[in-house]
Amino acid sequence: MGTTVTSKGQVTIPKAVRDFLGIGPGSKVEFRRAGDGKVIVVPLGKNRPVSRFEQLRGHAGAGMTTDEIMALTRSDD
Repeated sequence: MGTTVTSKGQVTIPKAVRDFLGIGPGSKVEFRRAGDGKVIVVPLGKNRPVSRFEQLRGHAGAGMTTDEIMALTRSDD
């Protein structure tokens, strides 16, 4: 994804990147320089959005123990 720098030094962050970082109008970001010379954009005041899968983590409830499941699957015959 590329973008163009304006005469004022401004750039438009591509929508896919904004969505990934969870940033929108009024969001603050920080620019950090990595050891290899690359620049990293880091959203401030917010953690990265949680993935759909991570949102579901822990929603299944306590459930049965392994021993209880094994007792159900084995016949006592």
